[in-house]
Amino acid sequence: MEFNELYEMGLKFHGHRCPAMPMGLRAGLAAMKKLGVERAKDKELMVLSETGTGHAAGCFLDGIMAATGCTYGKSNIKKLYYNKMAFTLIDTKKGKAVRVSLKPDFFEKALNSPFVQKRKQGIPPQDIEPEIADPLIKNVLKIPEEKFLDIGDVFDFDIQKGRSVFSAKRCEKCGELTFVNKLRILEDGFQVCIPCSGYED
Repeated sequence: MEFNELYEMGLKFHGHRCPAMPMGLRAGLAAMKKLGVERAKDKELMVLSETGTGHAAGCFLDGIMAATGCTYGKSNIKKLYYNKMAFTLIDTKKGKAVRVSLKPDFFEKALNSPFVQKRKQGIPPQDIEPEIADPLIKNVLKIPEEKFLDIGDVFDFDIQKGRSVFSAKRCEKCGELTFVNKLRILEDGFQVCIPCSGYED
């Protein structure tokens, strides 16, 4: 896919215009270039995202997903909840990986931008004036990679490949179909889903 096509897709998927989503988009593309891989159609790639919740730039991860094709639906992305603007992209076929992060100076400056100041006031991102958001977005789209990204060396990664589960049974309490790897057997012998079991996992 061409960059403009990916960017437009990322905007529609993400839902609003902000600087962090295109940061993630470009970071994801940079990681793919470093590994010499194409966008994942299935599980050829995996992302270990160091982003979390409750911080100012979680939108970064939507850009990474748009670029790499790693999604929660395909189960080839995992959030580590470090609350860092960084991730590792893994080539699952070759067992190679690269870690990419935002340069601290760049990100500190971004957090002091007028856009983030508006967000601190509780203004939703979609309601921030274009004259504030657009120059920041344009800067992210044109700035050279080396000015805002730290791209590590490619390293070996031991990927543990699991098998997809295709068998499912009905929970003997609620009746909902549950994949068998998450059924739990109670003392009375009933096979039930996790919510009905009372277990957390």
